[in-house]
Amino acid sequence: MIIFYIASLLVLWWILIQLLPVPFLTCVNRKEWSLLEDRWSKAKLLDVRDTNEYREGHIPGSINISVGRLPVVWKKDLSAEDEVIIFSHNWLQRKKAARILARRGFTRLYAVKDCFLPLNRERECYEYDCR
Repeated sequence: MIIFYIASLLVLWWILIQLLPVPFLTCVNRKEWSLLEDRWSKAKLLDVRDTNEYREGHIPGSINISVGRLPVVWKKDLSAEDEVIIFSHNWLQRKKAARILARRGFTRLYAVKDCFLPLNRERECYEYDCR
């Protein structure tokens, strides 16, 4: 019975962590991002989807590092001084990627609220909320 309580507490703790705001993560909407293109000219575009999804469609010039590989591979393409815009279909993946980078000293992290990435072979795209 005690194992059940411990497991329940761990699950609740994980859920709470996922819902807390990520330090240094700023959400921008699609219109802001596209209208101020000069403002984002030096930002690195980080696509945290897996390689297969990335190959199906991605933003030209974006860097693909899946969330699982991000803690190990980030130094290859990113620096803590970089402005990083994080793209993914899943808000949990975006937040997890932002947490990983924030722990490594990144202070200028952004996530785009609206969808830029195709979700299926028909290139249908759905808007998602950045929380």
